[in-house]
Amino acid sequence: MRRFIRHPVDIPINYRLLEKRREKEKLKNVSRGGLCFKTDEALPVGMVIHIEIPACQPKFESDGIVVWCSRSDDVYDIGVQFDDDTSEFNLRMVEQVCYIEHYKNYVWEKEGRQLTGEEAASEWIQKYAAIFP
Repeated sequence: MRRFIRHPVDIPINYRLLEKRREKEKLKNVSRGGLCFKTDEALPVGMVIHIEIPACQPKFESDGIVVWCSRSDDVYDIGVQFDDDTSEFNLRMVEQVCYIEHYKNYVWEKEGRQLTGEEAASEWIQKYAAIFP
């Protein structure tokens, strides 16, 4: 049983292992304890990894630990855990940004309304913030 609820997302992220930097991987899900993303290379469990999510303002940045790596078709799902309280608080903000981005895309697809980030955030907060887990 999972300790935290996972929230599906598809926000671009960057990561760095030592001096090797990868950009524009896709975040798969995020929870209070960490996140999962897809990449085309296997990463060793136990490795320290630096994660950046530039879509968030201010940009989310934190070091974490690769806790699992699982092959999924032609890519790898990578599980990263964050241990400090600041990262957990910031991940909570990332969750909200992801929900707002999905809401913005949903409104465009279903209603044909193109919202700015600020408009989407305002509407999402009014409709869903009170029930945000």
